[in-house]
Amino acid sequence: MKYCHLRIVFCVLIFLRCSHGDEHSHTYEEGEEVVLWMNTVGPYHNRQETYEYFSLPFCGGPKETIGHYHETLGEALQGVELEYSGLDIDFRVNKPKTTYCSVTLSEEKYQAFVYAVKNHYWYQMYIDDLPIWGIVGDVDEGGDGYYIWTHKKFDIGYNTNQIVDVNLTSEAKVKLEPGAKIPFSYEVKWVASTVKFDDRFDKYLDPNFFQHRIHWFSIFNSFMMVIFLVGLVSMILMRTLRKDYARYSKDEEMDDMERDLGDEYGWKQVHGDVFRPASHPLLFSALIGSGYQVCIVTLSVIIFALLGELYTERGSLLSTAIFVYAATSPINGYFGGGLYARMGGKVWIKQMLLSAFLLPFMVCGTAFFINFIAIYYHASRAIPFGTMVAVTCICIFVILPLTLVGTVLGRNMSGQPNYPCRINAVPRPIPEKKWFMEPAVIVILGGVLPFGSIFIEMYFIFTSFWAYKIYYVYGFMLLVFLILMVVTVCVTIVCTYFLLNAEDYRWQWTSFLAAASTSVYVYMYSFYYYFFKTKMYGLFQTTFYFGYMALFSMTLGLMCGVVGYAGTSMFVRKIYSTVKID
Repeated sequence: MKYCHLRIVFCVLIFLRCSHGDEHSHTYEEGEEVVLWMNTVGPYHNRQETYEYFSLPFCGGPKETIGHYHETLGEALQGVELEYSGLDIDFRVNKPKTTYCSVTLSEEKYQAFVYAVKNHYWYQMYIDDLPIWGIVGDVDEGGDGYYIWTHKKFDIGYNTNQIVDVNLTSEAKVKLEPGAKIPFSYEVKWVASTVKFDDRFDKYLDPNFFQHRIHWFSIFNSFMMVIFLVGLVSMILMRTLRKDYARYSKDEEMDDMERDLGDEYGWKQVHGDVFRPASHPLLFSALIGSGYQVCIVTLSVIIFALLGELYTERGSLLSTAIFVYAATSPINGYFGGGLYARMGGKVWIKQMLLSAFLLPFMVCGTAFFINFIAIYYHASRAIPFGTMVAVTCICIFVILPLTLVGTVLGRNMSGQPNYPCRINAVPRPIPEKKWFMEPAVIVILGGVLPFGSIFIEMYFIFTSFWAYKIYYVYGFMLLVFLILMVVTVCVTIVCTYFLLNAEDYRWQWTSFLAAASTSVYVYMYSFYYYFFKTKMYGLFQTTFYFGYMALFSMTLGLMCGVVGYAGTSMFVRKIYSTVKID
């Protein structure tokens, strides 16, 4: 919490200019100091359960401490807490094996190290922004002894005046015993390398995992599903609608007596109610506005990650997502405010506030709850108070005004109803229909195919976030994103057609929820992934996992829901504007 006010100012300034600069220029003169930052330590199977490196009774080097400030808001939110190692490392200057400190194991320190070794604790460090991982210790094969690695050997590769590679070898295994004096040492060896600076992160990527033929096959399978669905929807709807148009044209040629005796049914019969405002229009318009914004943010961040390789910088992806979300707030206000005005809403300020703070409230509420758990565990994932203030300022002074601007524009530019059919004064009774045509059943089944098109990609995304993989195949993600959009639109159009054909005009909420139900299946899949694909344990990791997976699923539901509603809305307007309705 030291220098909290400076941190706040620094985070806000960095956020506003969207700068992801490094502390160093990445170029060194021979003999210039190279800083080794100690980041976090924690159990290997619980990647998000991290603590400050010196929370274990390690000792630092003799050099004077250097302060570190969070460079980006994302870095602060992700729990990056860099502490100076105190080790003397100079560019292209080899360092022989040197003892830099020693620790006498009191009972408390002994138990701390034993707990860390039993739970397979790993630690992370950074040299010139290159991450390094090492294991704290090892358990004797017989299970009757605990050992700690006391020597760090750094092999650092350089290309002219830049660092392009770092490798750590842990050596000198010493048995842990109460009262023992444990010396810690290190050595540094510099090696010339031909690796280019721009390619230095390639060693951290895992092409065998992400570009495996299973991944390619899943993409191909999803693409074929799109072709099949689009063809199926086109064929069924065109043939069915052609018959409907012919029947309705024949009905128009009948006189009143013949029309009364005729068997009228189908989607034409609800033309006076199909554009009736949805129930709870304030909440519905806020969800639609937020969904449009999430959709644009997701697409933008994927493109930025594809072009900018954001995985190479700490917290860059999260910082970019926050910046893009704030900058796109007018989109939220425009679509949400315009829809609310078309539905005849009067309390537009209330709608604007709900639309602006709906998603931030969900995110901050979930993070606030998890933060209590992190504080209880003294984990580095605990969000500092200054960062909370910075996020609050962004919501109040950036997101809210921009949403207000978008709402005013939306109400004035697209707030007038322009429906192709008049709305009846009295709502038409909804006839009884078969159970599988009920909106609740349609909502439950609507997310099956969209989930089927993305569930394999979900495995790779989950693994990159919850395990030690760096996700870098954003081309795959972009393609899957587009496939998901197309599949969602096709499925919701079919669902809406059958609903309207059953003379049920409650299509707005049904189309949104049918598409959004994809997120329910994703969340159910997260349970399977947790219990069968990971070895996570403990209250902290369990709360963190299911809390943020719920948040991820809700955001995905907003995105899919608005895509389903937007596609269905265009479809409904098209069919009711084509047929002449008296």
